[in-house]
Amino acid sequence: MLAAIAFYVFAAVLVASAAMVVTARNPVHSVLFLILAFFNAAGLFLIAGAEFLAMILVIVYVGAVAVLFLFVVMMLDVDFARLREGFQRYAPIGFAVGLVLFLELAFVLWAWTPAPEAGGLRMYPQPGAEAGLSNTEALARVLYTDNVLLFQAAGVILLIAMIGAIVLTLRERPGTRRQVIAAQLARVPGETVVLRQVPTGAGLKDLGILRPPLPPAEEPEALPEPEHHGHGGGHH
Repeated sequence: MLAAIAFYVFAAVLVASAAMVVTARNPVHSVLFLILAFFNAAGLFLIAGAEFLAMILVIVYVGAVAVLFLFVVMMLDVDFARLREGFQRYAPIGFAVGLVLFLELAFVLWAWTPAPEAGGLRMYPQPGAEAGLSNTEALARVLYTDNVLLFQAAGVILLIAMIGAIVLTLRERPGTRRQVIAAQLARVPGETVVLRQVPTGAGLKDLGILRPPLPPAEEPEALPEPEHHGHGGGHH
């Protein structure tokens, strides 16, 4: 009973936060709602007994990806008013693309039927349960023992993709000062360090270091004197 209540609570908050990710006007708020959606999805994984996936969702997606999105959005000076200028012009195209996607999803849901053996697969025992392994240990055995070569190949492909993205976005900027390691290692202390014998109590003026003169202080303007009006006594 308690697991069912927790499932419905996590699912409701997950759906609401996912909707706010799309509908929020402020991108910072969208990223915060995305983090909330990840946490609730991790709660659903814990209820289902997949604690490894729950921890991966929190550590990798919330701790790295979502926080990276948040810093990028906050650090970029994005002119949102300029981005909304072409909304009405591209609205028909966006509506057409959304309609096509909706029809595709409707066709998939209409044509989809469960396989005859799906009911038996739902009650299939957990891999490694007969050996007394937990969910995390069974998943680790499948990834790092049975399919270790495929797992390493996937990591190499992701590394190549990251290097390719860096190379494609790298731009040569004129006037950029670059670090020359050889010149730094070849320099001698006499060319870069100046030793001075500073006497006790000497100031900056004695060392030849003068401060820039301060601008002359402007005199405050005199306030006008208030006018005095005499009060004459009259007899009526």
